[in-house]
Amino acid sequence: MEIILLQDVEKLGKKGELANVSEGYARNYLFPRKLAEKATPGRIAIVRQIMEEKAAHARREAERADETRDILSKTVLTIPASVGSGDRLFGSVTNQDIANAIFAARKIRVDKRSVALEDPIKTVGTFIVKVDVHNSVEPAEVKVMVVPEDAKA
Repeated sequence: MEIILLQDVEKLGKKGELANVSEGYARNYLFPRKLAEKATPGRIAIVRQIMEEKAAHARREAERADETRDILSKTVLTIPASVGSGDRLFGSVTNQDIANAIFAARKIRVDKRSVALEDPIKTVGTFIVKVDVHNSVEPAEVKVMVVPEDAKA
């Protein structure tokens, strides 16, 4: 019997996939638990259309992420910070500061968890920071320049 899975079923398949199972397994286990439904020609066409739409959406999202990565790779951020003796900062530049600077410079929203900064930046200088844009593209490398506050002009 051919069925359409309504939820992921271990060792059988993922949601939306077609599967061939015995009638007893479908009637006694899958149907009562609302894990699957009987595959009819109309329902199969609907499921295939939904799967194609999901794939097209994923492709468009990956293309947008690639464009965003290219834009971010060309970005140089200048972050002014108050400096003490020996070019050490009063405080630090964090993931959130970098995400805010990206939004201010390029109007691209980046989650602070996407900014791969192991430790906060605590000195003046130039740093390369990786920013995850999407799981299907490699991270963008953003150049971050931390300068003293009075030297920003």
